[in-house]
Amino acid sequence: MSNYVSLGYGDLALAAVFLVINGLASIWLGLGLERRLAVAAVRMFVQLSLVGLVLKTLFGLASPWLTGLWIVFMLLFAGREVWARQENQIMGWWGYGIGGGAMALSAGVVAVFALGVLVRPDPWWAPQYFLPLLGMILGNAMNGVSLGLNSLHRAIKRESRAIEAQLMLGATRWQAAGPFLRDALKTGFIPIINAMAATGIVSLPGMMSGQILAGVDPREAVKYQILVMLLIAGSTGIGVMLAAFGSLWRLTDDRHRLRPDRLSASKDGA
Repeated sequence: MSNYVSLGYGDLALAAVFLVINGLASIWLGLGLERRLAVAAVRMFVQLSLVGLVLKTLFGLASPWLTGLWIVFMLLFAGREVWARQENQIMGWWGYGIGGGAMALSAGVVAVFALGVLVRPDPWWAPQYFLPLLGMILGNAMNGVSLGLNSLHRAIKRESRAIEAQLMLGATRWQAAGPFLRDALKTGFIPIINAMAATGIVSLPGMMSGQILAGVDPREAVKYQILVMLLIAGSTGIGVMLAAFGSLWRLTDDRHRLRPDRLSASKDGA
């Protein structure tokens, strides 16, 4: 029997008191974060409310076409977020396509494998399984890819002369930019490594907590959470590597010349 407790909008309003306290502290300390906090909170409320309605409809219709359409929307939006979070962006459609494509490919392959081979719902594309699982995988891959690309692009912009000097001495693009590529990959891996290391003792992740609150046996919730964390780690790693190597390929040419002109200026104008 489920012990699920329903929440009212009044409960949500009470929970927002702590966010209001943060906003007041920002005003008092002159941090200038109160507007961003308010906008982020409103955006979160609106987005989640709309998504709740969409998911209820999709779960009820159980249409593979509508489910696929929503998945495409998720991938496009996540790709835009990856692009927007980079301080120095590759100009043109390449800037959107490399990060978004790498993330979509890694998250999509991992999610399809998980549902088709491991979880095996009937049908395998059942939206109540596919969409939440893909959302968790995609969200974490998005963070890793955006951090990795931002680190790589900043390094190439900053160290372009050093990289070009190595190229002039006969190094390949992979050798000349190797240290910065490795740093970018490490940066992209850090969030998921930290999350795995802290899961269980320091934090109880959202999926596991939600299942427990809904009355699922904690042992079963743990198994699902381990599965999800492994899938997230795999997808994030693959996405970061695909994006970083693809980006370095775009920022050089077939003659192993650096092309920093394909990067936009920093958003602060530097």
